Amino acid sequence: MAGGGSLGSGEKQRRGKEGKRKKKHRVGFRLDMTPLVDITFLLLTFFMLTTSMITPQTMELSVPPDLDVPIEVKQSELLTIRVRFDGKLFFNMGTDEPSKVTLEELKKLVVAQNVALKNKCIVVLKSSGEAPYGAVVQILDKLNSAEQSIIRGLKDAGINERNRKFTVAPFEKKDAEDIGGL
Repeated sequence: MAGGGSLGSGEKQRRGKEGKRKKKHRVGFRLDMTPLVDITFLLLTFFMLTTSMITPQTMELSVPPDLDVPIEVKQSELLTIRVRFDGKLFFNMGTDEPSKVTLEELKKLVVAQNVALKNKCIVVLKSSGEAPYGAVVQILDKLNSAEQSIIRGLKDAGINERNRKFTVAPFEKKDAEDIGGL
């Protein structure tokens, strides 16, 4: 690079008056978005294919149609689980007085009653309107996890078929009175 001038500045020296310089016209800047769109779609497909698709964990409940005919149930085969407004659990068998129970004891209790009654136990869950939602979900999870133990216990007793009997009933004023002072 022969020929003088300033090194590295890239400006030419102008001759004449310095006061009347013209403004440099900027060249318009144009960004080509095509490669960016391509990369975006590649990243999108990459993350869609590599992430594990989590299936929502739902619990299926079969709700029978409303019948005007009352269904007769033996009180001796009815296990009632009540959830109070503060999340505490109570159970009673038939017309017995309600007793306090923990979540861990509940699973053992349900298994024992189903095996003792030889698959004729009907579990009723009654939850207060103010009961924590998480507590009710934990109870339903415990009841579902108890099924394997119930099936094993029934097979040991010589019963090969499991007929699950479970219902969710409304929490009535009488239920609140029964467990209110416990």
